[in-house]
Amino acid sequence: MGNDDGKTGFFGRLKEGLAKTRKLLLTDVDDILLGSKEIDQALFDELEEALISADVGPAFTAELIESIREKVRRKELGSPEVLRRVLRETMREILLRCEAPLTIPPGGPYVLMVVGVNGTGKTTTIGKLAQQLKTAGQEVTLVAGDTFRAAAIEQLETWARRADVPLIRQAANADPAAVVFDAMQAAKAGRRGVFIVDTAGRLHTKVNLMEELKKMRRIMGRELPGAPQEVLLVLDATTGQNAIIQAKMFKDEVGVTGLILTKLDGTSKGGVVVRIAKELNIPLRYIGVGEQIDDLRPFKAGEFVDALFEPNGR
Repeated sequence: MGNDDGKTGFFGRLKEGLAKTRKLLLTDVDDILLGSKEIDQALFDELEEALISADVGPAFTAELIESIREKVRRKELGSPEVLRRVLRETMREILLRCEAPLTIPPGGPYVLMVVGVNGTGKTTTIGKLAQQLKTAGQEVTLVAGDTFRAAAIEQLETWARRADVPLIRQAANADPAAVVFDAMQAAKAGRRGVFIVDTAGRLHTKVNLMEELKKMRRIMGRELPGAPQEVLLVLDATTGQNAIIQAKMFKDEVGVTGLILTKLDGTSKGGVVVRIAKELNIPLRYIGVGEQIDDLRPFKAGEFVDALFEPNGR
C-alpha cells in the first residue's frame, strides 16, 4: 500500500536532514583515516577530537575509542579504513540501547503526557502523533493542558479536527490541572484509547513550570491509577548540548519515560542523538525530520546510522 515508498521517502529525508551532521563528523574522520598509514595513539587522539567536536559527547567518544582499541586488539585490525566500519558498528550498538518504539496496549485508557519547552515543536508533534495513532486504529483524545497560550489550544483544535478526534479543553488561562481532571473523568466514565495531554513549556519560570507539571501528574495518578503511562519529552535537535540539559532537568523533576527528537533536518548537531543514547539512558521513541505528517517516525538505530554514513547518492 505504498508503505515502502513512504519508508524510502523518509529515509531520503533523514539522509538529507543529516547532511550537515555527516559533513561535520565524517569529513574530519575520513581525512584522519585517509591520512594515516597505521593505527596508533596519534590516530586515536585525532579521532577523539573530531568526535567530540561533532556533539556526540565525551562519554560516547570514550566508549567508542575503547571499543575500537579492543577490536584492534582482538581482531588485529591493521588498517585505518576498517575503522570507519567499526565506528559505524559501534555507533549502531550504542544507539540500539535506546531504540524502543512506543507500544500502546489495546483498550486503555492509556495516558501520554507530553512535556518540553516552548519552541521544540511539541504541539505539532502531538498533532502528528494523534493522526498516526488514529490511522493505526487507536481511539485518541487530545487534552489541551497548555492553557497559558491561546495559540496552543487553537493549534490543538486544528489538529483534532484534522485527525477527527475529540479535544478536551477549557478557556485560555484556566488551571491546567482542571483540564487534566476533566480528561481523567472522561476516562473513568468509559472513554477508552489514548489520551494525549499537551502541557505548558515556558522556561522563564522554571520552578513554577515544574511544580505545575508535577501537580498535573499527581492528579492523573490520583484520578486514574497508573496514569500517565508514558511521559514523553520533546527535544529540539538544533539546540544540541542544550537538549541534553533540558532532558536531564525534566527527567529529574517530572520523570521522563521516552524522548521525541524533532528538527533533525537542518542541523549539524545530529550527533546529539548519540549523546542522548549514551548519557541519558531514556528510550528514544520518535525522531522528526520535517513538517509532513509522516516525518515523525519511530526511531530505528540502523536506519539512523545508515542515513548518517551513506554519502549522497547510493
